[in-house]
Amino acid sequence: MPGFLTQLARAAGFVPATKASAAVALYGEARASWTARDYGALAREGFQRNAIVHRAIRLVAEAAASLPLTLAGADEAHPLLALLARPNPREGGMRFFDGLYGHLMVSGNAYLEAVEIDGVPRELFCLRPDRMRVVAGADGWPAAYDYTVGGRVIRYEQVGAVPPILHLTLFNPLDDHYGLSPMEAAAVPLDIHNAAGAWNKALLDNAARPSGALVFAPSTGASLSDTQFSRLKAELEASYQGSANAGRPLLLDGGLDWRPLSLSPKEMDFVEAKAAAAREIALAFGVPPLLLGLPGDNTHANYAEANRAFYRQTVIPLVRRTADSIARWLEPAFGSVRLEPDLDGVEALATERESLWRRVQAADFLSVAEKRGAIGYPAEVPGSDA
Repeated sequence: MPGFLTQLARAAGFVPATKASAAVALYGEARASWTARDYGALAREGFQRNAIVHRAIRLVAEAAASLPLTLAGADEAHPLLALLARPNPREGGMRFFDGLYGHLMVSGNAYLEAVEIDGVPRELFCLRPDRMRVVAGADGWPAAYDYTVGGRVIRYEQVGAVPPILHLTLFNPLDDHYGLSPMEAAAVPLDIHNAAGAWNKALLDNAARPSGALVFAPSTGASLSDTQFSRLKAELEASYQGSANAGRPLLLDGGLDWRPLSLSPKEMDFVEAKAAAAREIALAFGVPPLLLGLPGDNTHANYAEANRAFYRQTVIPLVRRTADSIARWLEPAFGSVRLEPDLDGVEALATERESLWRRVQAADFLSVAEKRGAIGYPAEVPGSDA
């Protein structure tokens, strides 16, 4: 059975029995191949195999999970806060929310299950999005959710004061039920970044030199038989490919000549294309490239400003939207409350808070209650008659 090199030689118009002055190409033409837009493919090609995506998701998930939640106008012993601090026996609050935000970043969807005892939610669990399927009712809205695990399908009917499943989504303009992942929006630069890394690895494995062709000098008029051609191909693969053979000189005889064929990294704008793809990935996740170690103005002042922008534009809106959804979901069991992130605990925003406190403190025309309200605290001081 003729191999790939033989087929190329014959396609170029050479006699099938011999290989005379044929360019033996080591690569062929192909169309671009893009990552499938499903949870498994995005998780494998993005979170597991791409350092930029992995770090961006970890930054968003860990920053959002570490942001403490408070109840406006309620004491710290409220049962909802206790539930969120210890959602289930296996996880603490930070680990629970870390998984929730991680699922949101990878798939655009996150599912929380509430386990009730005596009609009151006592435990919360975060379920894998790739195992969940929306079951639409007659009106088109979700009436139930099917969770497939271990060959079994568990159906959660959305009934009761507190429905068993809370479905959190990121905005998707083309789907009524499922959210859109930032990774899906960044799938093209993700593929470019992965392909650039794979190309660089393959180049190193092939002696860090471009592919090319073995040709006969036109003046010799020599040719190769099928047996000689197969032996030459086997010797090249055994003795000149792989990192262990890097830099090994190529010995040619019988009128053979080596001619490189591929473009250089500079001609392909290899470095620039990979850097641009990395910045587009960071943009999709709302993470300043500076925080991912990408080339740029890496100064201390710029880093501090990028960190503040990261919290203000990405982390805080995500936490507020999630906290509001959880509060509305559990309202029948715990009453009408407002979950808010405690921004005083964010070190990156300490400078902003200090500046706000100074301006409010200097406002002599405001009362103490008005000053407290201006910075987000209850108007009344707990334990005081004032």
